[in-house]
This record gives sequence, structure tokens and C-alpha cells, in this order.
Amino acid sequence: MPSYKIVEAARLLGVSDDTVRRWIEQGVLPTTTATPAEIPGTALAERAVELARAAADPTDVLSSARNRFVGLVTRVQTDGIMAQVDVQAGPHRVVSLLSAEAVDDLGLEVGSLAVAVVKATNVIIETPRGST
Repeated sequence: MPSYKIVEAARLLGVSDDTVRRWIEQGVLPTTTATPAEIPGTALAERAVELARAAADPTDVLSSARNRFVGLVTRVQTDGIMAQVDVQAGPHRVVSLLSAEAVDDLGLEVGSLAVAVVKATNVIIETPRGST
């Protein structure tokens, strides 16, 4: 079973090392008996899912898309007919290319709350070398 050092766990969860240490002290995250202590991968995955639930979707929309990233617009670049909009959703930066008209219609500007919806037919999964 994979396990992660505190610094690795913090980076994966998008929090500080101190936050991970507090969670360990509070019993939120278990550790291995190894020295130095590490966090089991299964516990880290469960915590990541719990943290992902914290960002509520502000829209009142039913959708078949499951890949919905709630975040803040961090950049809007318009060039004639097209625009690029960057959304920072937790540790994820999602970039969308859409019409400038759509940007205007949605009132998108830096600091706007937005939901980036990704509907993909192809998802690639990668792992680090030597992790198996």
C-alpha cells in the first residue's frame, strides 16, 4: 500500500505541512508506524474526496457532466471574436476557449465565481515511474 510523507500529502491536498500535522494530531489523518511517520494512501484519498466536497456548486442546474470545477476566474483575455478564461478551482487551473460574446453574456471578469464543466470522451491517467 502506498504511503506519503507529510510534505507530499500537503502538496497533494493543497494545504500546508502544518495543516497536515494538525490533522494528524486531531486524528483526522492516520499515520504509519514507520519513522518518519507517513500517511497511508487510502486515508489520503478519502481526505481528498472530503475536501473536494467543500466547494459547493453555486449553479441550480442539472447536468450529466460529472467533472465540474467550482472556482474563481483569474484571467480573461479577449482577442476579437474569441476569448480565453482561466478558472482556479482549488489546486486546479482550468482554461476555456470560448466566444467573446459568451464572456460578455456571462459577465465573466477576474474574481467572478464560475463553474468549469469538462465533458471528455478521453481521459489519460499517468503514474510516476516505479510506483507499481
